Amino acid sequence: MDAAERRLRVVSAHLEPQAGATAGLAANPTAGEYAHVQGYSVVLPEKLQTGKWNVYRSAESPLRLINRFPATPDIGTLHDNFVYAVETFTDCRYLGTRVCADGAVGDYKWMTYGEASTSRTAIGSGLIYHGISEGARIGLYFINRPEWIIIDHACAAYSYVSVPLYDTLGPDAVQFIVNHATVEAIFCVPQTLSTLLSFLTQMPCVRLIVVVGGDNANTPSTTAAAGVEIITYSRLHSQGKMSSQTYRPPKPEDVATICYTSGTTGTPKGAVLSHENLIANVAGSSLGVKFYPSDVYISYLPLAHIYERANQIALLHYGVAIGFYQGDNLKLMDDLAALRPTVFASVPRLYNRIYSAITNAVKDSGGLKERLFRTAYNAKRQALVNGRNPSPMWDKLVFNKIKARLGGRVRLMTSGASPLSADVMEFLRICFGGEVLEGYGMTETSCVITTMDIGDKLIGHVGSPNPSCEVKLVDVPEMNYTCEDQPYPRGEICVRGPTIFRGYYKDEVQTDVIDNDGWLHTGDIGLWLPGGRLKIIDRKKNIFKLAQGEYIAPEKIENVYAKCKFIAQCFIYGDSFNSFLVAIVAVEPDVLKAWAASQGIQSEDLRQLCVDPRAKAAVLADMDSIGKEAQLRGFEFAKAVTLVAEPFTVENGLLTPTFKVKRPQAKAYFTKELADMYAQLRDAESARQKL
Repeated sequence: MDAAERRLRVVSAHLEPQAGATAGLAANPTAGEYAHVQGYSVVLPEKLQTGKWNVYRSAESPLRLINRFPATPDIGTLHDNFVYAVETFTDCRYLGTRVCADGAVGDYKWMTYGEASTSRTAIGSGLIYHGISEGARIGLYFINRPEWIIIDHACAAYSYVSVPLYDTLGPDAVQFIVNHATVEAIFCVPQTLSTLLSFLTQMPCVRLIVVVGGDNANTPSTTAAAGVEIITYSRLHSQGKMSSQTYRPPKPEDVATICYTSGTTGTPKGAVLSHENLIANVAGSSLGVKFYPSDVYISYLPLAHIYERANQIALLHYGVAIGFYQGDNLKLMDDLAALRPTVFASVPRLYNRIYSAITNAVKDSGGLKERLFRTAYNAKRQALVNGRNPSPMWDKLVFNKIKARLGGRVRLMTSGASPLSADVMEFLRICFGGEVLEGYGMTETSCVITTMDIGDKLIGHVGSPNPSCEVKLVDVPEMNYTCEDQPYPRGEICVRGPTIFRGYYKDEVQTDVIDNDGWLHTGDIGLWLPGGRLKIIDRKKNIFKLAQGEYIAPEKIENVYAKCKFIAQCFIYGDSFNSFLVAIVAVEPDVLKAWAASQGIQSEDLRQLCVDPRAKAAVLADMDSIGKEAQLRGFEFAKAVTLVAEPFTVENGLLTPTFKVKRPQAKAYFTKELADMYAQLRDAESARQKL
């Protein structure tokens, strides 16, 4: 018997047959000897018969995928989680908003966990009072505020299914989701009520509209659509309080929410997530990232997205105080100063802006201040690289002023939704201190797939698997990615475990992203770094080939150029008919105007400045410099640029609600500009050949 066969036989003895479930390794002490430990991950065989060891799990729980909180295994639903939190943290601060007095915004006012529980019961009872039956879909059509959380808790307690409606989605998409999910009741605010009323007759399933923040006197009670009642949130709360109903707790396998993901093409897809999906994901993440009742968190990332939704479930479990922003991104820094959070979650788009703002301010300061910053930065960087504690002197002299921009108390920063560049990650760790963790996930996996481990100093990756799922890479031969690649295995990222969604609502065709063995195919390309860390390197779908046969991943290049000081947004384009890339750049108005003034260029009109050849040359030169720093390959550089004054927005159809560029729409929108750039490049090429 050879060594491989002997190993298979021993591992086989540790298999626990589970009816209707994927076999897992039993918690036998010796089973761990047959998993390849790679630092933060372990590698296991997918199928024992093949002898191929290609499945990665977290080293925190190599023999079992986590599906419940280890210390509180009775929590199987969102309702259970809230009940536990209320019983444990009854009188602790939970939901906070800034008080407005005499038109001025003041300090935060707090609702306790116990008070939130009372409101949750009243809202759920109010829905029953209005005849909304168990299992009905409930729409939430407004941005982050305490009522959003309370309504979501009411849905969990009374077995309703919440359906977030992006406030940034166009009316057509909202109408589609409401009808597709057969939403019976919609919670909105006065601003979104008028939108709903404009097409209410096209949504025959809607029976009740509840206006949050509206007053009874100015809220219409009847509509043109027969059978639809409109009431205020406060009235529903009072009605529910007067006719309190016992809870109708869901089962773990029941549907908790339908999250419609914004595609770059076509109509939104409704990802069906169960209570056990969401609990498993958060419970797995809890093994690595800890929260405490003393923590304070600011909620401003859209609650309609799974990133913020999962954060809320985790923070609730540990009794964290959650303060909400005013609803205006331009006032976020003011809210941070007032709240002084200890935990801050964000996305690369904002982190890139923080990075650009601080680095540009340092450059502009010049002289002694700039030299002091560079000295402090390099000293702290060197200490961190060598595993030493940096001198506190540098924080006192330089970095405490930067930390104060986020309130001065942040101990943990997280990044998700899209890749964060390595140098921005390093910048955040040095300037803000504490832990800065990048994660990778998607709605279809209930959020986190992998995340950096606490204490891991390496950057440029998204960490090890969430203990509640397992990850493997699958060959993509058409892109020359294989699991046998050296020095690192590469391929499409596939995920399996209790976090995987139930499928797309009423859409079996697109649910084929889950294969017969239960693996969800993400469409992202990754590689395994030493230590069992995953690195995202490409996208299977959003790739194209240039005329010379080179494959291009435009999102990777756009993330590089995002650090250019002139760029607010960037759209990289190329096709198989041309050998060069071109770029459409939505400019940062203040930066471009400041540059123009420094060059003695007189132009009050931003659009006029955007077509100035000198401005184009300056932006392209800065892009080239950034590209060289990031070591882009020659064919990955944009050879021409068009500057536009108008930003890419959801409203003009160029962005998804998660702020990703809609590539087909952007191509159509900028058809003339793209054609003009390629014509100019061809003319320039012809002129060079003649010379």
